[in-house]
Amino acid sequence: MRFGIYGKQLAEGVLPFLQILVDKLEPAGLPLYFYEPFFNTVNGRLKSKVKPLLFNTEDDIRGKVDILFSIGGDGTMLDAVTVVGDSGILLTGINMGRLGFLSSISREQIVPAIDAILLSDYKLDHRTLLKLETGTGLFSPFNFALNELTVYKAKPMSMLTIRTWVNGDFLNSYLADGLIVSTPTGSTAYSLSCTGPIIAPDAGSFVITPIASHNLTVRPVVLRDDVEIRILISGEKTSFFVSMDSRIQEVENPLELVIRKADFRINVLRLKDASFFNTLRDKLNWGLDVRN
Repeated sequence: MRFGIYGKQLAEGVLPFLQILVDKLEPAGLPLYFYEPFFNTVNGRLKSKVKPLLFNTEDDIRGKVDILFSIGGDGTMLDAVTVVGDSGILLTGINMGRLGFLSSISREQIVPAIDAILLSDYKLDHRTLLKLETGTGLFSPFNFALNELTVYKAKPMSMLTIRTWVNGDFLNSYLADGLIVSTPTGSTAYSLSCTGPIIAPDAGSFVITPIASHNLTVRPVVLRDDVEIRILISGEKTSFFVSMDSRIQEVENPLELVIRKADFRINVLRLKDASFFNTLRDKLNWGLDVRN
């Protein structure tokens, strides 16, 4: 196995755990690839027996890395998706943040987790992504998202009129602060905070969830993931924001957004005892009596 390490910044208290990870991976005797901007933040403080190889893009590690470790929280792992792309590299997260739905390996689990990975004692989740198509090439070449695509207002006191079609059939004109189109992976993220449903990762669905709808009867809609969703912002607003996971751009109105399922999936590595339902119970404190 060949390993890569991805991160964005070295938060306080993370270095000792990163050192444990490097110490476990180096004896495997294969080159260790480091995301160069992240390596620059730890260079001189991280002890390594072999000089790591550095990478910046997917092309640098395609065919050279089998498993990429994301060091941080779920946001870091979402950014790592743009590095993995359609390369087929397995992605797994070591959670240095708080919640950790995606980055499921805790810092305390690093040693047994690496032992299990070296023995190929793990499972893979094949996570669906959505892709965005516009006439302007918005977000290209990273016009895909693991969690969600969101449109939302650019001015705090404004409201958007979001006209939405599904496979050419008119769905609704949402009068709202914004609209989320979520994958099953993203159903436990922004969509959930806007009262969207929780969807199992293999459910083959998308969710359309309004943000602060001005019509109280409007509710999230669950769709098959083989549909085409078309969005057009209408009204007097001259601009609005579009985000794909953690990437955000302000765009000028009018702009038509076409959303489909991406033609590749992300292979998320997880330990065998880290099931989706275990994660729900653990992260959302299900089954706990917190009244006292």
